[in-house]
Amino acid sequence: MDFNVKKLASDAGVFFTRAVQYTEEKLGQAEKTELDAHLENLIARADCTKNWTEKIFRQTEVLLQPNPSARIEEFFYEKLDRKIPSRTTNAELLGQYMQDAAKEFGPGTPYGSTLITVGDYQRRLGGAEREFLQTSAINFLTPLRNFLEGDWKTISKERRLLENRRLDLDVCKARLKKAKLAEAKAAAAPDFQETRPRNYVLSASASALWSEEVDKAEHELRVAQTEFDRQAEVTRLLLEGISSTHVNHLRCLHEFVEAQAAYYAQCHKHMQDLQKELSSANGDTFPNAFAVNASTSGVSAGPSPLSTATLPSPPSRPPNPSNALESGTLKIEEVKPPATGTRKAKVLYDYDAADTSELSLLADELITVYTVPGMDPDWLIGERGNQKGKVPVTYLELLS
Repeated sequence: MDFNVKKLASDAGVFFTRAVQYTEEKLGQAEKTELDAHLENLIARADCTKNWTEKIFRQTEVLLQPNPSARIEEFFYEKLDRKIPSRTTNAELLGQYMQDAAKEFGPGTPYGSTLITVGDYQRRLGGAEREFLQTSAINFLTPLRNFLEGDWKTISKERRLLENRRLDLDVCKARLKKAKLAEAKAAAAPDFQETRPRNYVLSASASALWSEEVDKAEHELRVAQTEFDRQAEVTRLLLEGISSTHVNHLRCLHEFVEAQAAYYAQCHKHMQDLQKELSSANGDTFPNAFAVNASTSGVSAGPSPLSTATLPSPPSRPPNPSNALESGTLKIEEVKPPATGTRKAKVLYDYDAADTSELSLLADELITVYTVPGMDPDWLIGERGNQKGKVPVTYLELLS
């Protein structure tokens, strides 16, 4: 290989003088040229922008892709300039599992048909999530990444050059100062009583040499000052571009919020449609099925959490009892709780009493329930403090 030895030696000498100047500044043994206040403020603002942009970028990556292994895989694909393969979302995978399970259980059964319906909507949710991830990556993550990997690297490079020019300027200042001190010392009048004429000639020659050294140092200082001023101007222009970066990132942030709003709106619409479809398909089936279970086995258990979770709306109101015991002889205020057999129940839905014999309910509250001989199996006696009345079984989840 063809090495330029002179250039290599010159670069090594420049590096050494900069290192000496930097070390002496840190030790307080050399003067340091300070940047103007405006440039210092621009540098501080740029550092703040870079730090927070990096944090926002990293956390957005975590939000969009919580799996760290997947993020590392995408990182390598980007570095290798390869297209990132399409990845199935969790919702799409869940929907596929539900539909596969429905084939095993039988698509004609109530459970199988419901699995098919829910699985289809889960896949729709997964598709909406995929679209949101792609939109956010293009409109929000990519501009942030371009700033960190492009604009900021350029700014950092110019700042390093500015620091080098500043060190070179301070080296020239120190060199000029030393040359002037040596010139002054050499120009001092010699003591003719203690020196010979030959020494005077040597002193005059040394003074001329130091004068030339001062001229050379002044020239180098002017050159260094010019290069420093030019680099400071270049760096200032780049740092002032941070304002444009903020404007661009603001626009990207609006687009990210719009993408989020559209995604959540799609999810909300899909879930509303799913609730309506399940309600129309199963709304009449679940209360009747529960009533059959209650009448055959007694009031011993409420609807399971799974069945209540699949009911998006309150069940229909049970028919009012028409037998003589309920309508005539049974008076709510005279009913006494049994010594044993009372249970706690959680209210699943709000319920408005139809008359004074019933008890109004609020969702998620806890009440005490029990039955009395001769009661319709669709109803229980509910107590809440001093209040008492009939409550529909299908609105409750028996806890104990």
